[in-house]
Parts: sequence; C-alpha cells; structure tokens
Amino acid sequence: MGRLSDKIAVVVGAGQTPGDTIGNGRATAIRFAQEGATVVCVDRNAESARETLSMIEREGGSGCVVEADVTREADCQDVVAQSEGRYGRIDVLHNNIGIGRGDGGATGMTEAVWDAIFDTNLKSIMFLCKHALPGMRERGSGVITNISSVAAVCAVGIVAYKTSKAALNAYTHALATANARFGIRANVIMPGLMNTPMAIEGNVAAGADRAELIARRNAQVPLGRQMGTAWDVANAALFLASDEARFITGVNLPVDGGQSARIG
Repeated sequence: MGRLSDKIAVVVGAGQTPGDTIGNGRATAIRFAQEGATVVCVDRNAESARETLSMIEREGGSGCVVEADVTREADCQDVVAQSEGRYGRIDVLHNNIGIGRGDGGATGMTEAVWDAIFDTNLKSIMFLCKHALPGMRERGSGVITNISSVAAVCAVGIVAYKTSKAALNAYTHALATANARFGIRANVIMPGLMNTPMAIEGNVAAGADRAELIARRNAQVPLGRQMGTAWDVANAALFLASDEARFITGVNLPVDGGQSARIG
C-alpha cells in the first residue's frame, strides 16, 4: 500500500538466528520494503543480512547490506555514514537489538555477562541514535523505534536482560522528549513471548524438547494461548514508522498477547 513509500529505513539486526521461523528483524525489514521503503539491512552477520536483502529483492524491493558490530561506536558511525552517503538521509532507524546470553539471577551475575548484555542492548542503540540524530534534526523529521521487551515490566529471572530493557525504555523516553521539537518521534516496542528462532532454537540446542517448550510458552499467553510471530512485531513497527503514527511519540507499545496486562 506504500505506507513507507520513498522512505529510507535502517533496520539494525536485519539478519537472524537460523531456524524454521522468521525473526523480528528480518520480518520488519521485509515488511518495510513491502510498503515501499528502501531498506538498509544491518547485522554483524553479513551473510544473514544478505539473505534478508535477497528476500526483499525477490519481492521487487531494494536496499543494501551493512556489516557492523554495533557495540563499537565506530561501526555505528559507519552505519549512519554509509546510509546517508548512499541514500542522502535516514527516515527510519529501527533498532532490533538484544541478547541475554549467560544471564541469570543477581547473585550469580558476572561482570563480563553484565557488560556484554548492556553493551549490546543499550550502548549500541545509544551510539546509533547519537550519530543518526544530527541528520534527522537538520531535516526536521525522523522516526526511531527501539525493540525492548515485556521483560522490562514483568517478573523474569534474567536480571541483566530485564534491567537493560527497562533502561532502554527510559532512554527512548528521553529521546522522545528531547527531540520532539525537531519533528523526530521515538517509541519502544515490547514483544512478549514470540515464536522466533532466537527464542526457540537456543533452548532447543541446550537440550529442551521443542514441542514441550513451545507448548509451555503458548500456555503463558492470555490471548488465545498462542505465542506471537515476528510479523506481529513487524506490523507494529510498520505502524509506528508510518505517517499514521505521526502524533505518537514516547510510547512503550506491548506486542504480547496481553501478557503485560496481567500486572497488578
């Protein structure tokens, strides 16, 4: 329908963990392209990002791939420089970034795990926004969407991931309030339990029974006792990136089948 016609969208985390389903970043990149955006597919795994771009191109869309380790400021600066150098601007910055590897409870936390999770989940987004904002401010428009998690507001046993995502919500609120006068909108999407490769495949590799894992996760979702898919996140991201959401900023949007609505 062209809801992002002529827009330049940078999707960070456009690749994905291998698996039978589609990941949030890949689905969002494809969805943006389907609605007319030119998509810059950013990922530390360039081959996976190229797979995403190939899927976009098979549907008649266009874009490019930028390989980057976004925990490094120089790489974040390069993502912005390559995007603006090739296309002249960034209209949408979509940060689909997050890890929880090695996480656990407070007494078992190590400095290395804490730092790795915060470097990936928060510092990378700060650096990407730092370098994308000047161009957006100069043009007087732009959309930033950061992928958080309902773990930020729900009870979970992974303390560093939860804390980093809660901090991301606060950081995005600061972005929204500081940049509204420049015509820039900043929002958060908080996915709940999703049937994506990142959510499923790591647990299966660690020994979990796939059918049992999926059934257990499904049972925790109030809406229809069924996990969401990456397309649910992608459709929410499309709305927030589009002009239909032109009066929406500073919002934390749960996409979780009612999981976070049970609070209180």
